[in-house]
Amino acid sequence: MNSAGKLSLLTAGLLMTIGLTSEAQELHFSAQDIAQWPTRSFKGETDYRLVKRDGMTVLQARARGQASAKYLEREIDLDETPYLHWCWQVSNTHTGLEETTKSGDDYPARVYVVYKTGLLPWQVQSVNYVWSSSQAAGTDWPNAFTSRAHLLALQGGEENIGRWMAEVRNVRDDFQILFDSRPNRIDGVALMSDGDNAGVDATAWFTQLGFSATPEPPDCPA
Repeated sequence: MNSAGKLSLLTAGLLMTIGLTSEAQELHFSAQDIAQWPTRSFKGETDYRLVKRDGMTVLQARARGQASAKYLEREIDLDETPYLHWCWQVSNTHTGLEETTKSGDDYPARVYVVYKTGLLPWQVQSVNYVWSSSQAAGTDWPNAFTSRAHLLALQGGEENIGRWMAEVRNVRDDFQILFDSRPNRIDGVALMSDGDNAGVDATAWFTQLGFSATPEPPDCPA
């Protein structure tokens, strides 16, 4: 399925049943929590399971030409907890894949945040933090299928394959840079490994996902 379809289906699920919540100063989602989030399939089912890795229980996402996402339907107050943090690791990147094209819109690992801009399901903005195969870390580009999604490479190429990497992002600042908007909330978060457009394979591992009031890095496995 193309990314426009992925975005529409994912955000429709994210926005269908969201209710207002009062956020604490810290939000932490364990691997066990994320494993219980709903799964939205785009083409087949990415294999999500809990595994022990480097002494910690983490979420493994194994995509063999498939694409499905784990997503949380929740309004998160960026005034209270603007920083998104997580740890991730990948088994490999996709050699020769051009991710700025429709045929290359696949990533060994990515984390989404979604902001609703209107009442209709497609009235959204989505920042996709990706582990890129072809773009250098720090590169950003619009999604090849829709201007409603923008991608930002936090890791790029083969340098850190097989290593746990800690990420901390100021979500509101990223929306400001990528969309020239500065929301005081987001309406959902998701993660996935996908390989459906190019028929590629990869495994990713995730842990320590959450939101916080300060930019403290997560404590990743050794």
